[in-house]
Amino acid sequence: MVLQAEEGRLTTPAVRVLVATAVPAERDAVARAFPGEVLAVGVGPARAAAGTATALARAPYDLVISAGIAGGFAPHAPLGSLVVADEITAADLGAETPDGFLAVTELGFGTVTHRPPDALVRETATATGALTGAVLTVSTVTGTAVRATALRERHPTALAEAMEGFGVAEAAAAHGVPVLEIRAVSNAVGPRDRASWRIGEALDALTVGFGKLTPVLQSWKSV
Repeated sequence: MVLQAEEGRLTTPAVRVLVATAVPAERDAVARAFPGEVLAVGVGPARAAAGTATALARAPYDLVISAGIAGGFAPHAPLGSLVVADEITAADLGAETPDGFLAVTELGFGTVTHRPPDALVRETATATGALTGAVLTVSTVTGTAVRATALRERHPTALAEAMEGFGVAEAAAAHGVPVLEIRAVSNAVGPRDRASWRIGEALDALTVGFGKLTPVLQSWKSV
């Protein structure tokens, strides 16, 4: 199946793409440049999983993209940069022990990581200028330097932290659909300094990035 393009936009695509964002501002930023179906499914992994699974149950899709803004691990992912996940990992799904954090997989069940298609990650990064690395999903946003350091130590390739990617990926996996995660960095992971946040710039970066995705999806699905 091949995407058809007209003036850089999708027209009656043979490939169906669902983009799942958390909130309407992210949805609108994507929709300004990407005419596929874009939904605001809610904040947090549970809402993201439920909303994405509901959409996937109603219609067939060939790819699900989790998209939005995120915190970036400085200096690896600076403000305004775009990140595409080569792994989508639930960073706080597990148990605290006297010896430190144990991921749910180390407890003998579940999964904590989904890996998007390698070729799609590479092509997306090349087309959009995005950085590639792990994007962590958390239920509680990091607010201290201590936790930021601990997360980076546990996940040395982590570039960004958000709240929905793993939920979207779980829903996609349940339906046998590939997943991709694209994030624009609005703030640094660590102490919450709202004065330094650049949400508008991050939303603009998200729009620009999605405006470059059509040829990527064409070539990826036609292989």
